Amino acid sequence: MKLKSLTLAAALAAAVLSAPLSAAAAPADQGEQFIPLLVYRTGQFAPLGIPWADGKQDYLKLVNARDGGVNGVKLVFEECETAYDAAKGVECYERLKGKGSGASGFDPQSTGITFAVTDKAFNDKVSIETLGYGLSSSADGTVFEWNFPLLGTYWTAADVMLQDIAKKSGGLKGKKIALVYHDSPYGKEPIPLLQKRAERDGFTLATFPVTPPGVEQKSTWLQIRQQRPDYVLFWSAGVMTPAGIREAQASGYPRDKIYSIWWAGSDHDVKDLGDAAKGYNTLTIHNSAARDRVHDDLKKFVYDKGQGAPGGQVGTMAHTRGMMIAMLQVEAIRTAQEKFGKGKVMTPEQVRWGFENLNLTAERLKTLGFAEVMRPVQTSCQNHMGTDWARVAQWDGAKWKVTSDWYQADKSLIDPLVKEGAAKYAKDKGLKVRSCS
Repeated sequence: MKLKSLTLAAALAAAVLSAPLSAAAAPADQGEQFIPLLVYRTGQFAPLGIPWADGKQDYLKLVNARDGGVNGVKLVFEECETAYDAAKGVECYERLKGKGSGASGFDPQSTGITFAVTDKAFNDKVSIETLGYGLSSSADGTVFEWNFPLLGTYWTAADVMLQDIAKKSGGLKGKKIALVYHDSPYGKEPIPLLQKRAERDGFTLATFPVTPPGVEQKSTWLQIRQQRPDYVLFWSAGVMTPAGIREAQASGYPRDKIYSIWWAGSDHDVKDLGDAAKGYNTLTIHNSAARDRVHDDLKKFVYDKGQGAPGGQVGTMAHTRGMMIAMLQVEAIRTAQEKFGKGKVMTPEQVRWGFENLNLTAERLKTLGFAEVMRPVQTSCQNHMGTDWARVAQWDGAKWKVTSDWYQADKSLIDPLVKEGAAKYAKDKGLKVRSCS
């Protein structure tokens, strides 16, 4: 497999995108902090993967250009193309984990790849950062020492969707709710939470798996038309998303009754559909639909110098989420330096400590230029997720409009589910549960 480094590709008009160009990456030395970047600029999820990858690169470039790195330590990075394939993702992980001074943590950019490398991370002692995706039970840091599902999981997202539905429709009891999902670990992840909520709140849950890549969904939406659920939760990404919205329109299902996970709610998912997607709802991770000073800084220090990505997607939700991921990784490095030595390259184990001791206050987020994009986040030994704030945004035919107040998941339901899943994982793997006292 060929490693991609410092590569950029422009998205093509529809759902098919070209492979990226390749260039040599700067080699990491003892004075540089190495950050591996797993990406999918090709394959079924490329429409999402390209701006996501660009956002991560752009923020790392910004820190180097604006700040001179982290307390003088320059950041170097190298991309590895996975095409959203778990086997390729594992190969990328193996190739990059020991590069330079050691990997400063991986964002696998795929739930399937996350599942595949989680077992390895325990032995390799390298962090796995999964903002808004991955293994939901890994929020429990007493078991998952090396996993950090920061800012929210698919369980918290599903819960927030149901909260907004209940608020708008006067409760969930007696409702029919359908889950249309990508038939993969990614799409299946919210099912345990939805089953628990259905049992507790008295609604009927129907599940509709869609075979990847999800271009053909006609039969699924014909079933939706026949069964007439009150709402549809849409766990999609990439080419599956516009295909599903088109079929919903063709079958007469109201788009304002569809709630999508954040990966199915980016600008590229709906902009070519226009009014056909009008009313379509999505979740934002914290407030990733917002613009803030970080976007202005990116223009000034990176794009005005001709060093930005060519796709023109700065400010879109997918690009902003990429920057959020990179920012949290940079702040983990900075936090680690506060303990282990400013101006020094941090080891993977020291960066893990930084992830576990993040404390991004409102003041710190304002300094970073993310005050409008995120709310304060704090992690701990026990809590590897931090806070799971989310909002609902709706497509009005031309742009996204935030339509809800802030939500957090119901911890009385989520926390026991996390504990149950983490305890099972620890038992199955023979892991010792850490004490956080």
